[in-house]
Amino acid sequence: MVQRKRLPRERRVSINHEFASVEQFITEYVTNISRSGVFIRSKDPLPPGTRVNLRFTIILAEIETIEGIGEVVRVSQNPRGMGVAFVELSSYSKKLIERLLMRGTP
Repeated sequence: MVQRKRLPRERRVSINHEFASVEQFITEYVTNISRSGVFIRSKDPLPPGTRVNLRFTIILAEIETIEGIGEVVRVSQNPRGMGVAFVELSSYSKKLIERLLMRGTP
């Protein structure tokens, strides 16, 4: 009989996905964004290495949604939250981030 080695399952947690309640909106939100990732304020940050499904909105000319997969790379106590590096973003989400970042340059 051949035994198969069980590989650990990748754990993914949804972040900021269509806030289920006002309480969740207040306790977990994106406060900083760059080309490489976001900082998410959270009362209960996830441990580094956790993969997360990202879905959050930004305001350009209209409200736009950025979606992708990220990985928690650091946890902060002040402000309380976590740094999440982008692992995979749709090309549309990448373009939205570029537009958002270019808006801040003179």
